[in-house]
Amino acid sequence: MNFNLKKRKKNNSHSRSTDLRRMNSSPDLRKNNSPDHYNLKTKLQQERDKDDNGLQLALSLNSFLNGEYSSLPVDQPLPPPPPSPPPPLSPLAQSISLQALLSSPPTPHRLYAVPAALVPESSGSSTSIMCGPEGGPPRPIRARRKQSRVLREGKSDTVNAPFPWATTRRTTFYSLECLLSKQIDTVTGSVQCKRCERQYEIGYNLEKKFDEVGHYIAENKSSMHDRAPSNWMNPVLPKCKFCGQENSAKPIISQKKKAINWLFLLLGQMLGCYTLEQLKYFCKHTKNHRTGAKDRVLYLTYLGLCKQLDPSGPFDR
Repeated sequence: MNFNLKKRKKNNSHSRSTDLRRMNSSPDLRKNNSPDHYNLKTKLQQERDKDDNGLQLALSLNSFLNGEYSSLPVDQPLPPPPPSPPPPLSPLAQSISLQALLSSPPTPHRLYAVPAALVPESSGSSTSIMCGPEGGPPRPIRARRKQSRVLREGKSDTVNAPFPWATTRRTTFYSLECLLSKQIDTVTGSVQCKRCERQYEIGYNLEKKFDEVGHYIAENKSSMHDRAPSNWMNPVLPKCKFCGQENSAKPIISQKKKAINWLFLLLGQMLGCYTLEQLKYFCKHTKNHRTGAKDRVLYLTYLGLCKQLDPSGPFDR
């Protein structure tokens, strides 16, 4: 095929040379200004360009068939290659990523910032809220031995709920989230002035007052050493709204233990007004340790009530 192309190119060159000699030999065409001379020259130039284009196309086709070109040019560009997947992480990089994830700071509590050392291991798990007529939040599982208790004849664990924020179980209350969902945001109780002996009711904002108690426990729990501080043992009483006497409005405590307004005294931080016998009654029905001095039983009473309101708070022993 290459031989035929070379032969064809040689014949075309010979033909054009012949035409040029004929043009130069003709006396009429030797004049550059002659129209016939111009037309003949233009025709020869067109034939030369046509032969060159055909020869170039034949050479390109021959080169393609022989494998010299891998592909023909196209009008549209080729699409970009797909991105390569990222290389897999080495075991060392995976270990570093896992350590960074585990060392991230815990999410702060929605009511107060709890130090990391005081957060129990089970605080991150979700706890179901029991808002039924007989149930409060579930009790945490403790490793220590629980003292068995036997109720006297005619006694039972369930009673008529003495307050809207109390359940039908003795000394058991609904959680803070459950109470707020029931639109119970104020806890009331009766007090009597030690000076003028007037009786009246006081209302505490549930969330605000529990926030104060929770903050105090979270900040001072490590220094309490399982004992109630002096301000819990001898609480400051409210000011009488009638005579204006400071530290005089003492809470009225029911003679029947099942009707004691525990939540009201917790929010007012006046649980120290209870006797040791009354505090042991609470620990008895909440399955807490109830032996020891009053400051120890009072400390357990504070933590037990706070644990009922907020099971995820820093209220474990």
